[in-house]
Amino acid sequence: MTIPLITPMPEADAERRRALRKMRSVALALLLFAAVVFWFTRDGEGFWGYVNAGAEASMVGAIADWFAVTALFRHPLGLPIPHTALIPKRKNDLGRGLEEFVGENFLQPQIISERVTSAEPTRRIGEWAADPTNARRVVAEASELTTIALRKVKDQHIVELVEQALVPRFREEPISPILGSFVTEAVRDDLHHGLVDLAVEELQGWLIDHHDTFTEVLSERAPWWAPERLNEAVTSRLHAEAVRWLADIRDDPEHRARKALDSMLATLGNDLLFNPDTQERAENLKLRLLDHPQLAATSISLWKGLRNALLQALKDPAGPLAQRLEQELVTLGQRFSTDVELQRRLDAMASDLVVFAVQRYGSEVTSVITQTIERWDGDEAARRIELHVGRDLQFIRINGTIVGGLVGVLIHAIADLPF
Repeated sequence: MTIPLITPMPEADAERRRALRKMRSVALALLLFAAVVFWFTRDGEGFWGYVNAGAEASMVGAIADWFAVTALFRHPLGLPIPHTALIPKRKNDLGRGLEEFVGENFLQPQIISERVTSAEPTRRIGEWAADPTNARRVVAEASELTTIALRKVKDQHIVELVEQALVPRFREEPISPILGSFVTEAVRDDLHHGLVDLAVEELQGWLIDHHDTFTEVLSERAPWWAPERLNEAVTSRLHAEAVRWLADIRDDPEHRARKALDSMLATLGNDLLFNPDTQERAENLKLRLLDHPQLAATSISLWKGLRNALLQALKDPAGPLAQRLEQELVTLGQRFSTDVELQRRLDAMASDLVVFAVQRYGSEVTSVITQTIERWDGDEAARRIELHVGRDLQFIRINGTIVGGLVGVLIHAIADLPF
């Protein structure tokens, strides 16, 4: 099946068409001029004999080159002469030849690697990104694209992602080794101490600010027969002891409660890794959580909160998020443009990546040439190609006319030599 060619730039094609007609007119004018000169000097001798020989050879050269140029695109004078209209007839062979030419001369790994390396992409990107104006433009474009992408994601998409992709995967993946490794590593590296400090400080602050709430909750659970003054004294003392106890934990990194928590977490991590009973309980808890009907609603709520926070931060081009991104991009660009060793590594990685892509997909890319040309209509393809290169080919006709005339004069001069 052939498809018609689409004209992507009609104005440019119109200009090419005018230039082609102009050069055709020049070539034809030279041929007609040679014919006129030949006619009027056909009986001439001496000098005019040379002129006549040159004009005759000019006509031969002009007509021969006209035939050669025309035979590329169509049958000369509409006559089905063999080996003419080459492009319409052999466009598929030309497409395959062009594909092989591009593959052999432009998509060779060594050529591509040298080209990528010599282009110094890391340094150029770094110098460009180090300009705050360019960094601001990148952040603005990225923010706009991210905003569009976030708005395109619907709640139903999140539900489908959770229910159809994440939940089945979480069901298959054992949770105990992951939790056990996380807890063990956290205890070993003291990662939980910051969280403990925050929790103790917040709890102590809440107790100090909500003395009445604390005593009221305890009073509701006191025996009915206990005197009110005694209940107040007991709950106040408990409140004071709780605040003091939390203060001791906060101020003493070696507090017994901290040690007990460390021991408990270490035991939990070890049990999650090696105790079958603990592992079974963890898996059962995981399954109950995954089967809970509130899971989808919670996922949507978390997604909405994250999306709204990001949209709000991205909306302000002078906000802290945009400013931080611009600063980080400028800093990264400065490093790219000054760190020679980093440039070498990144350029080598870029070169390897491009070479890998070419080796893996280069044949598919070049095959597009053949596939596209095979789908073209032959006559239309010939007209389009002639439109692009025909003007330059007319110089062959012009040169043929001139060179033919000079050769004709030379041959006539040799014929007149006395031997």
